[in-house]
Amino acid sequence: MKTALITGVSSGIGKAISKKLAKNNYKIIGVSRKKASIICDLRDTKTLTKEIKNLLKTETIDILINVAGVGVFEPHEQIAPSKIEELITVNLHAPILLTNLLLRELKKQQGHIINISSIEATRSSKFSALYTATKSGLRAFSLSLFEELRKNGVKVTTINPDITKTAFFDNLGFEPSPKEKTHIVASEIADTVWFVLNTPSVVSELTIRPQRLEIVKRKR
Repeated sequence: MKTALITGVSSGIGKAISKKLAKNNYKIIGVSRKKASIICDLRDTKTLTKEIKNLLKTETIDILINVAGVGVFEPHEQIAPSKIEELITVNLHAPILLTNLLLRELKKQQGHIINISSIEATRSSKFSALYTATKSGLRAFSLSLFEELRKNGVKVTTINPDITKTAFFDNLGFEPSPKEKTHIVASEIADTVWFVLNTPSVVSELTIRPQRLEIVKRKR
């Protein structure tokens, strides 16, 4: 039985990936602020480091999947400094830190790192400067890490989902359109992860997009 450590397992994409892998006989170690094996706020990097070091005393980790993320899409001068720090920590710092802490173990297991980035990492969008910076950083980290780890047998994959119907949008000024083919659902990304894990070669990067582009703006 292989063991996967997955962040953001309490909802959305992380929850869907956890269910998919659990159904296929993977042991899941979830990291989330609630309903997880490791209950930890990713913004608390000191506690996260301590929890992972303790975990490695008893567990073997084969797969790391960094899913957890937060977003803000506002004029940059309107974003609170605390929010800037939150996005950088959760979207970029935490995945890089987790990779650092687990990499020796993943090398031993000839493991796999999957980072859920975003379509925004591949383009430039209005009011997305901060979010794009964090996700572009994660994408660049992943692609460079792939080159670094090829000789060590560790696979590294970046997945760039477009607009996905999850709780990610609950506190934003827009949300996915409910119309058919205008959004992705979390189970599609979970199926993609399963495909990536079972491909003999390395899928170093993959982008998933709905056929149509349509969002719904919320009234404020």
